[in-house]
Amino acid sequence: MSYKMPQMAICYDFDGTLSPGCMQEYDFMRALGEDPKEFWHKSHLLAKNQQADDIASYMQLMLAECQKKNIAPTKASFRQFGKSIPLYAGVETWFKRTCDYAQKKGIRLNHYIISSGLKEMIEGTPIAKNFKKIFASSFMYSKRGIAIWPAVVLNYTSKTQFLFRINKGCEDITDNAHVNQYIPQQNRPIPFQNMIYIGDGQTDIPCMKMVHQNGGHAVAVYNPKNNKPPKDTLDLITDKRVHIVLPADYRSQKTLERYIFAVIDKVAADTQLENYERGIR
Repeated sequence: MSYKMPQMAICYDFDGTLSPGCMQEYDFMRALGEDPKEFWHKSHLLAKNQQADDIASYMQLMLAECQKKNIAPTKASFRQFGKSIPLYAGVETWFKRTCDYAQKKGIRLNHYIISSGLKEMIEGTPIAKNFKKIFASSFMYSKRGIAIWPAVVLNYTSKTQFLFRINKGCEDITDNAHVNQYIPQQNRPIPFQNMIYIGDGQTDIPCMKMVHQNGGHAVAVYNPKNNKPPKDTLDLITDKRVHIVLPADYRSQKTLERYIFAVIDKVAADTQLENYERGIR
């Protein structure tokens, strides 16, 4: 039997996971002259009054506020707003470091975003090039290139479909036939046990739980400026949603890196054992 290099995936939320705040709260809201607390209050009120999805509501409010302030919501403008989004320490060099380490262990590591935030803004960040795929909420655009309607809305439960897309190698979000097709576990390009999910909040819980229950590793992170994680984040360990809670410090030699490297070591060792058992040398 021939040897095939195993693949791993690290899947990330964005807001609160790779960045300390909500992506809309930087240049976008400054351009609107909007107070973040007021914006989110209006968004939550809109969702409640319309009995609408929270994510769809914030996206609709973004377009409504842009219209009020005479701002053209184009892909280019959203990407420009994304350039100002701050990142946690070490994030910009994190992807190369983890890929290099995995390669030394004989593993091809892929990075993915699965976020309720805006895809167009994430595409404007300096780290966008590191992701094999960015799965996030996004807009439809008119012929003039103006955002007119939500195209993709990722909430806490709809995020989980993208874990299956990664697992089955079906990354085209318009391909619903392939993702729902039965594929034997041994034929799936990235088994769940080779997945790591890193997130910080309530919208991540279904993904965390799915990865955890299927043999992968789920990590909850919190802002390193806080002395300790919030209690509801620690409860994720007790509730068996995550394996560990760590500060979102992506610098070299910090605990998060050491933990991820240990998971890579485990996948490499498990793969080696499986190969021996299958007669692959």
